[in-house]
Amino acid sequence: MSDQLLLLSRRLFGWLPRTVQPRPGEWLRASGGVALAVVFTYWLSSLLYGPTTAMVLLGPAGASAVLLFVVSSGALAQPWPVLGSYLLAGLTGAAVLHLPALAGAELTVRLPVALGTVVLGMLLLRCVHPPASAMTVVIVLAAQLLEPLGAWLPLPIMLNACCLLFCATLYNNLTGVRYPKQAPRIDLHRTQDLLPEQRVGFTEEDLDRALDRFGSFIDITRHDLEQIIRDTESSALRRKMGNIRAEQIMSRDIRTVGPDTTVRQAIGMFRHHQVKTLPVVDSAGRVQGIISLSDLLAQLDLPMGRILPTRVNLWRDQPLHRIMTAPVVTVDRHTHVVDMIPLLSSQGLHCLPVLDNGHIVGMVTQTDVIAALHRDLVNHLA
Repeated sequence: MSDQLLLLSRRLFGWLPRTVQPRPGEWLRASGGVALAVVFTYWLSSLLYGPTTAMVLLGPAGASAVLLFVVSSGALAQPWPVLGSYLLAGLTGAAVLHLPALAGAELTVRLPVALGTVVLGMLLLRCVHPPASAMTVVIVLAAQLLEPLGAWLPLPIMLNACCLLFCATLYNNLTGVRYPKQAPRIDLHRTQDLLPEQRVGFTEEDLDRALDRFGSFIDITRHDLEQIIRDTESSALRRKMGNIRAEQIMSRDIRTVGPDTTVRQAIGMFRHHQVKTLPVVDSAGRVQGIISLSDLLAQLDLPMGRILPTRVNLWRDQPLHRIMTAPVVTVDRHTHVVDMIPLLSSQGLHCLPVLDNGHIVGMVTQTDVIAALHRDLVNHLA
């Protein structure tokens, strides 16, 4: 008997989808957002349009809230799908309820016409949001309760959409989730070149062809899909490259300056040691900032007035804490080389201070990473 129960339980659990689940803290964050958004939407809708209308339209709003807070990065949960689909549902519902050709028709005629029109409109306008189809069904089924609104029916529907988006934008961003989802465009050099990691591996055209071959609708933004693929590639590369950490490739005999070091003194160190950057540390060895040749050149480009030599002399006597770059992107001594590559290639950084318990112990430069990659390549070819 126990063997049969064990076999049955295995079959039942085998039906569960193998999806990546977020952490329990994210469950609480998302469920709290859904509850607050639905309560706020119902309160404001009942205040403006009465409790009956608010109650009738609340069901689809609850479904939308799940998308906006649980899968806020999905394509279905972005602002345009929510606003566009709800507007289509409101306009279609008002037309079905009040156009003479449809108002007197049977429910079996009105419902499929309204639902098909909304779904087709969402696909044409690229605003697919499933709860809008539920909103259409609610409008047709609760026609008698919503009839007093007349042609103003889209207004409470759009109010629900705006309330949900307001709550999602405020709550998600306050709890550490960026919303709406936007693909960042990093263009440090202000040119049309692609980012370094986008010049190798798969291209945007490759991704477009793969999506075309897939054919079906995917509830994920194009940027997120690209990021997932690149993160997968990084994980595979980390496994192949072994255990190459920052502490193995970093420079240990580094030169640093203090916050009160003058520009004149820093220029002397740049010349003597033939370096491009100098970490700015306090007396305890904690990184306060970083000074580079580009920082100095940027200061020379500022307007200096008529008495140029006097201004230059004053500039040379400035302490570095006035012009240094802060805060500084740093890495731990256990950071894998694969995690440092995008920092040095895409973010315009030339070096990375390496910290141990908050104190600087070394520096990893682009040259160090290139040498590590070369050594790994030689090891694989040997």
